[in-house]
Order: sequence, then C-alpha cells, then structure tokens
Amino acid sequence: MKIYLDLVFLLNFAMDFLLLWTVNMTLKRNAKGKRMLLGALLGTGTLLLLFLPLNKIELILIKCLISAGMCIITFQFQNISYTIQNMVYFYMTGTILGGFLYSLNIEFSYEQKGIIFIHHGLSVNFLFLIIISPIILYIYIRSQKKLKIQYAHYYQLIVTFKNNHQLILNAFLDTGNKLIDPITKKAIILVENAYLQKEMPQNLLYVPYKSLNHQGILKCIIPKKVTINGVSSNQYLIGISEEKFHIDGINCLLNAKCQEDLLC
Repeated sequence: MKIYLDLVFLLNFAMDFLLLWTVNMTLKRNAKGKRMLLGALLGTGTLLLLFLPLNKIELILIKCLISAGMCIITFQFQNISYTIQNMVYFYMTGTILGGFLYSLNIEFSYEQKGIIFIHHGLSVNFLFLIIISPIILYIYIRSQKKLKIQYAHYYQLIVTFKNNHQLILNAFLDTGNKLIDPITKKAIILVENAYLQKEMPQNLLYVPYKSLNHQGILKCIIPKKVTINGVSSNQYLIGISEEKFHIDGINCLLNAKCQEDLLC
C-alpha cells in the first residue's frame, strides 16, 4: 500500500488550522493568522510519532504536550486556566469534527444489507475532507454562538410561598415582560398555570393589565420571596399564565425589572 506523505501532511495541517481557527472564533481569542499557521505546523509534528516505537501512554502524553504547545503558540500563555480552556475546546472541536467525518466515511464506504455492513471500497477522499470540514466547523460555531446568546438569559427561580413551600423553576429573562401591579408597584413574574395548581388558594391578587394585543385581569400569587440565581427579593408577584411558554425547558418568564436587580 502506497502512502503519500505530502498529502497526509497537507490534510493534517489543514485540519489543525481549522480546529485552531474554530477555537479562536468560538472563544474570541483574536489570534493572528500567522500564529494559527505556526500552531498548525507544530501539530503536523504528530506525524513523526508514527515512526517512533511508543506505547499508548507515551503517545497520549506527547500528543497532549503538542496540543498544549499549539494552543500556547496560537493564543499565547496568560495563565494555566486560560491554556486549559483553549485545550479543552481544541479537543472538543476535534472530537466533533472527527465524529462527523468518521460518520460520513462510514456512510460512503459501507453498504447495508439487513444488519450486515459490506465495505465496497469507496471512501471520502482528501479533497472532500478539506471542503466539508470548514462547513461542519462553521455550523458548529454558529450553533455555539446561538446557544451562548440563548442560554445567557436562562436562570433558576425559587419561589417561596407563605406556607414556606418552595417551587423551583427554569426561568427565561423576557425583556418584553414589563407587567407591574399599579397598586403595590411590584413587578410580575409569569409562571405556567400547571406548576401553580397547589398554590392557587393562597393570597390571590387580581391585577389589571394592558398589552399590545389585548387587556384583561391577571391572577397573581403573593409569594414570601423569590430567589433568582441566589439573589432573593420580596418585590415580585407570581402571575398565573394560562398559556404555555414555547421556549426549550422554560416554565417561567422573568420580568424585565429582574435584569436590573440581578446587576445590582
């Protein structure tokens, strides 16, 4: 079997560069292109390990050292925590990319007949890998940024009622929720009705509200206190929402005023 070292070198260099570029974009390290090229060049040094008589433990240790060197060259050294975070994202990105490429290779290389997979000689070539890898990593970066933006507004809400019963909810900071009780001047946190059935008889307060589309009366519960990510307050009411919130894993909408209190 012939092995073209120049192609293997090129592929390895391209993959390492893409991984470093992805870490740079995801963590916003603002590394220069020259540093990423040098880091990728060091990464190709792993090819030399193929010709050395190393056991698995030695191979893993050397690869970790090379990865650390790649991250330090590319992103510079600030402290150990900074470097470890860069390495973690480097390996995570490599695992994701490797998993995708392995799956594609299996898809192209094997034919399924029932529960039997037969290799028919085809495989994903170098050119295809170089073309598809940036697309995969681009999708990964986009999804990471979207998750960061979305989950930055996720909070844990603990509602303590007058009888000291506590309700733990997954909350979303809704800047559009600006409901305020005109009498007590307390902001209203909306919770899905299904989670408040046991608390309905307690301290109900009827608050008139007017929104862009409609107006009406909102049933509210006066809690003993609410705790948002460890910050407690008794300046909120719990509004009973008859509608479900179509946000992943969310059963509560925080008031826009919560943002001010959390920043204090």
